[in-house]
Amino acid sequence: MEYPMNPSEDVILHQPTAPARQLVLLLHGVGSSPHNMAPLGQALARPDRWVVAVRSPFPSDMGAGWQWFSVQGIDEARRVDRVAEVMPRFVQTVQAWQVRTGLDASATALAGFSQGAIMALASTQQAPRLAACVVAMAGRFAQPPQVAPAGTAVHFIHGEQDPVIAPGFSVAAAQRLESLGAHVSIDLLPGLGHGIDSRAAARVMAVLDAEPNQPTVPD
Repeated sequence: MEYPMNPSEDVILHQPTAPARQLVLLLHGVGSSPHNMAPLGQALARPDRWVVAVRSPFPSDMGAGWQWFSVQGIDEARRVDRVAEVMPRFVQTVQAWQVRTGLDASATALAGFSQGAIMALASTQQAPRLAACVVAMAGRFAQPPQVAPAGTAVHFIHGEQDPVIAPGFSVAAAQRLESLGAHVSIDLLPGLGHGIDSRAAARVMAVLDAEPNQPTVPD
């Protein structure tokens, strides 16, 4: 199924001033907007890096902002179904920015918060590979991962006091991915609830700055 694309709905937070080596797509949470990712995106600016905050495609049914899928009446089974239903559009969105920037999956990082992290993590369980790195902040898999994503490193960042998505989801997912042979790491941040603080931002920066030096698997 083809979806209409309007890249102007996304927000370019930083455009390279040198030959581009990395595309970072920031994915906001449900009921939010790309502008909420601006402080993180500005901190990630680097001369050879695109930083784009992607707008979720649908108006949120929470009354404000945008969403990839509705959380009304959500349960474990509905979450899986809703993520699967919108995944083709997510893939198309990522690939459209890769075409626009001339950077492929090996030079792409997806950094998602909450629902944005759910979508980014789910994308690692299918082909083709979308990114060399996924950073999941305060997120979770819709269902436990079944395969180690080839050529994609997964990094979890989660507040220990998150009341919305329990940090145990990140812990369990990291353990599961490690058992499958994936390249995975996790940071649990004491005192942090469901959000991104200066410590989380610093970890995202460290992960993405190191990523071009990580080994990758050809597409």
